[in-house]
Amino acid sequence: MIATEQEYSAIKLSKRLKLIANVSLWLLFLLCLAWEIFLAPLRPGGTLLFLKAVPLVFAFRGVAKGSLYTMQWAAMLVLLYLMEGATRVMSDPPGPSITLAWLEILLSLVFFFAAIFYVRPAKLAAKAAEKAKK
Repeated sequence: MIATEQEYSAIKLSKRLKLIANVSLWLLFLLCLAWEIFLAPLRPGGTLLFLKAVPLVFAFRGVAKGSLYTMQWAAMLVLLYLMEGATRVMSDPPGPSITLAWLEILLSLVFFFAAIFYVRPAKLAAKAAEKAKK
């Protein structure tokens, strides 16, 4: 069966969204580690706050495979990092921490939207299938 141009475009977009989600998740993870260990830790020498990156590890495999379930819950998880970034932009003293917080916000938003738009076609197809049953 030969795919139509529209199906081919959808597949290509899906692969791109999965790649964007994967890359932004890894970058967010690395940012959280580097930020709290040596870039701009709350205390000199670093703190245990780098452990905030650990929950992201649980999403790596599913996001890499393109699992819809993982994309959905990881999109919700990443909103916590968005909130943390926003809080630190507003509350941290001027310095590199604010720049890192903006970067955290950016990476969180990139992952969130890539994951949402990756999952959307599957959700629409499921709704259409449900309607067709009735």
